[in-house]
Amino acid sequence: MSTEQAAPALKEIFNSERLLHIAHEMRAVYPDFDSAGFISRTHQGLDELSIMQRLARVSESLHAVLPLSYKQSLKLLRKLAPRLNSAFVSMCLPHYVASYGSEDFELSMDALKYFTAFGSSEFAIRHFLLNDFERTLTVMKTWSQDPDEHVRRLASEGSRPRLPWSFRLARIQADPNLAADILDTLKADDSLYVRKSVANHLNDITKEHPDWVLELIEGWSLEDPRTAWIARHALRSLIKQGNPRALTLMGAGAKAQVDVLDLKVEPAVFHLGDSVTLSFTLASSATASQKLVIDYAIDYVKASGATSSKVFKLKTLHLAAGTRETLSRRQHIRELTTRKHYSGHHAVHLLVNGERLGSSGFDILE
Repeated sequence: MSTEQAAPALKEIFNSERLLHIAHEMRAVYPDFDSAGFISRTHQGLDELSIMQRLARVSESLHAVLPLSYKQSLKLLRKLAPRLNSAFVSMCLPHYVASYGSEDFELSMDALKYFTAFGSSEFAIRHFLLNDFERTLTVMKTWSQDPDEHVRRLASEGSRPRLPWSFRLARIQADPNLAADILDTLKADDSLYVRKSVANHLNDITKEHPDWVLELIEGWSLEDPRTAWIARHALRSLIKQGNPRALTLMGAGAKAQVDVLDLKVEPAVFHLGDSVTLSFTLASSATASQKLVIDYAIDYVKASGATSSKVFKLKTLHLAAGTRETLSRRQHIRELTTRKHYSGHHAVHLLVNGERLGSSGFDILE
């Protein structure tokens, strides 16, 4: 039997110990706080709740036991925020604002701006976009110019069309121009934290409007390394698809002049839970240095026996004329919450500048 211990479920961020911590710190800022009532409410059916349901349960339980007005409660929650020992747990406070602050817009916007520095208000702000789009987006545009990187990131992350773990913003999904001012303001932001959000926002848009994103980035000056970083990560899905315009923007639009040598996947046959290693050599046949974007795709076998391909980034490099580069990548093949594996042959394809230049594969045994 394996001696490895399974990692605790993510939802255990809100375990009994953490709930006691919240109650203790709330009692410190508000001595009349009903700790017993809070603990009782948060523990009801706790085991069956997902992480986001537990987050909501904390917010709802705080509201249920605080016999105060929304404004009075916010004053206490502002004091609570810096005392919490988890950035993710602190997101129950923006959730409180989204749940109970719709009637006091300005107070709620100020609270979300304050709370985002302790974790993030990215989920909560979307409820205000849903209910009062124009007014909320106007505030978020001002946030994109804020001195605090957490607030600037909130402007971009909160307006992402496809933010994970949240509902989609249908209006921005349909018309990315609505949030374009935010992205333009942040396209050369000093903070990597902010630039990652801008890149993810743009990558979201490529799912419905790839040409819009390409046209936008084609109009940017990529001489600024901060802007170039955003562009490279924003175009990652299009690059994986071999989109010619995206590859050209990254300086890899030309057909790769290389020979692929010794392409192999080892071991060729193994059981689920093991790892495979892809290795190969690229030999330049060009007379000048060339930029190469190198990816690989695995055709995963589905329950029906059909396959579904997933592309993985491997490396971007400059290959000098007449030289060779040997590359390898080890990959574990194990069960994930997002992918179930099935026995059968899994083809592996090498992609260079969007073109398939060779294939190998491996078999998973029962």
